Amino acid sequence: MAQGPRQHRRRVVITGMGIVCPLGHDVATVWKAVLAGASGADWITIFDASTYPTKFDAEVKGFDLRGFLADPTAHLTGNRACQFAVAAAVQACRQAGIDIETNDPRDGIDRKRLGIYLGSGEGSVDNKTFFSAIAQSWDQDSGTMDWVRWARIALESQDPVNTREQEPHMPSWHIAVLTGARGPARSCLTACAASTQAVGEAMMMIRSGRADVVIAGGCHSMIHPMGVMGFNRLTALSTKNEDPRTASRPFSGTRDGFVIGEGAGILVLESLESARRRGARVLAEIVGYGTSADAFRVTDMHETGRGPIQAMQAALKDAGLGPEQIDYINAHGTGTIENDQIETLAIKAVFGDRRVPVSSVKGAMGHLIAAAGAAEIICCVMALQDQLIPPTANLYDVDSRLDLDYVPLRPRPARLVHIMKESFGFGGQNNVVIIKRYQ
Repeated sequence: MAQGPRQHRRRVVITGMGIVCPLGHDVATVWKAVLAGASGADWITIFDASTYPTKFDAEVKGFDLRGFLADPTAHLTGNRACQFAVAAAVQACRQAGIDIETNDPRDGIDRKRLGIYLGSGEGSVDNKTFFSAIAQSWDQDSGTMDWVRWARIALESQDPVNTREQEPHMPSWHIAVLTGARGPARSCLTACAASTQAVGEAMMMIRSGRADVVIAGGCHSMIHPMGVMGFNRLTALSTKNEDPRTASRPFSGTRDGFVIGEGAGILVLESLESARRRGARVLAEIVGYGTSADAFRVTDMHETGRGPIQAMQAALKDAGLGPEQIDYINAHGTGTIENDQIETLAIKAVFGDRRVPVSSVKGAMGHLIAAAGAAEIICCVMALQDQLIPPTANLYDVDSRLDLDYVPLRPRPARLVHIMKESFGFGGQNNVVIIKRYQ
């Protein structure tokens, strides 16, 4: 979207936040756990992973959507990710003063100018039906599939609601029904960068005047047989089965992959004028967004870090800031050998010799895939409010080849005004936002 001169752009602020993740089901609980270096990792319970190379994950435990809404009926058909998104949206909207019970216009929200932008992933297939149809249609004698039989079995046993809820746009539908939002509605799935992209582009929608308020963020759960199998085959997951709770160790010399998680992070973004008119409390301001593509391989980052460098530089330019004005970088920091090394290289290319503090909260909550960026942006807002840099959990042995200040193990008091949040996804998707302390 084309933007006018910076001085004429509408300022975009955050007025509500909600989160459901392996560390808890609300912002205060999750932030406390992040600062404590707690771990959301444990054994996989969603399916039997006993034969998998990786037998652990970071699951959302003890979650029940009925604890968030008086009448959750319309949303109980949703898959795990959809229900996480609804719960997070409830929290964010209530904090922002958006009525979700009756969509009463007295909350100051014009529903025609209330948008939704989510980075949301595909839902799990109906595994029992899917695999059962395959097994029953396999002809052992010929070693081939009987696809006619497969189609008949699948059609007879398929649940149309479950099939519908697999679609990545369904979380946006659930939130639209919840809030009455009738403005622009968008979904993206740019892998692990998706919800940072959603927040950045939602900001651009408000700046351009296409919406006054946008519910933005992301949700995902790939903790299912094919999701974990796929990442195992890519050798992207940690296989430290002897100690799941410390397996997620970004920037460590003994890191061997990420820990797959699940959850949702939702933010309410609105123009500063809208927030002031409604009397909403401003939590932080979003001042910059940069995006790029590596134009390289599907799973590998370009060895020079050119995509992340370009996205960081674009975010700084959009915000009208120099590298010296960034007080902290919330890294993508997955804990894979490649990501941590190339992300470090890219940061050094942009920031030079300045040792700006860098940390990754994935050491605590795991990697929430499409929901990761939004969950981590929420941590950035809390860092601005508390003037505390969250630590990189499990970082007892910094890789000798990595030479930045990774804030290991304990939170660090600091003067924080501008925070850069980085997200880099498979396919070479790079998205960076800059969040500012509201003053």
